[in-house]
Amino acid sequence: MFNMNVKDFLDDIDKKSLTELTELVDNLIKNLENKKDLNGSMDDYQKILKINNFLQKKFQIASKEISEKSKKKIKKLKNNEK
Repeated sequence: MFNMNVKDFLDDIDKKSLTELTELVDNLIKNLENKKDLNGSMDDYQKILKINNFLQKKFQIASKEISEKSKKKIKKLKNNEK
């Protein structure tokens, strides 16, 4: 998993659950912490950042969906009160 190219990596993270992504990031961080020489660590850092950006986008989409559903429910409740 650590040596796949960026496109395959991005395709792969899209298919993983939040738990799997959390474990992957934990492993990447442990790998970075155990390195004596940080040369060559940029790939792991980039993967962590890509996962972070991916998760932020997913949460933004989910938050927007929840907000829209809540607005619809509130509107429906207000209409039922009339």
